[in-house]
Amino acid sequence: MDDFIDIKLNSKNLDRYYIRNSIFESLKKTLPYFNESLLDIGCGKMPYKNYILKHSKVSKYIGLDIEQALVYDTKIKPDFTWDGITMPFKNNSFSCSIGTEVLEHCPDPEIVLKEVHRILKPEGIFFFTVPFLWNLHEVPHDEYRYTPFSLKRHLENSGFKDIEIKASGGWHASMAQMLGLWVKRSPMPKAKRKWLLYAVKPVINYLNKLDKPENVIFKEGQMITGLNGTARK
Repeated sequence: MDDFIDIKLNSKNLDRYYIRNSIFESLKKTLPYFNESLLDIGCGKMPYKNYILKHSKVSKYIGLDIEQALVYDTKIKPDFTWDGITMPFKNNSFSCSIGTEVLEHCPDPEIVLKEVHRILKPEGIFFFTVPFLWNLHEVPHDEYRYTPFSLKRHLENSGFKDIEIKASGGWHASMAQMLGLWVKRSPMPKAKRKWLLYAVKPVINYLNKLDKPENVIFKEGQMITGLNGTARK
């Protein structure tokens, strides 16, 4: 899982470097609050499982995904699947939960969030990330791009408290991410792409180093790459 954990900028990951790095960095800051049993919702190939088990007090890691989820790795399957309505767990089953880049795919996010709230133990923590500046993906199952205000409202409506939401990146990272997405994913001749990969890499690297997401304030005109945060039951 080096492309999720040990992330180094190169010509192959200019489009996803910043978002992957920001998710991992924010996850690491939350590890001290994880313990006992953890549920990974929309788990995919569970890229953070081994790291979390090794670097936190989590002793039981369960991956959950929707029944019709895309298969990212045929060798790695979720421990449980669900219908998007009711998770197959009893109330107060888990001490913590994570949902990385999954809520944007939920047609009704509060159905999912209320289920996460239900299966968490009292004071259990939920760690989440969502994109803001990102191309359409998993079409047609790409539902939303959240602002911090709408995301907080959905969490509150679902019963969560002590909600903390932070920007994953500000203006500089947004420009870097857009350049990476453009040069890697937009239609263009192969020769042009090869030249641009070489040209924009140092620019992307420079912009990433300039970015200070911890200083981002959610005010009029602010640009963000995405959001991350925590909430408690």
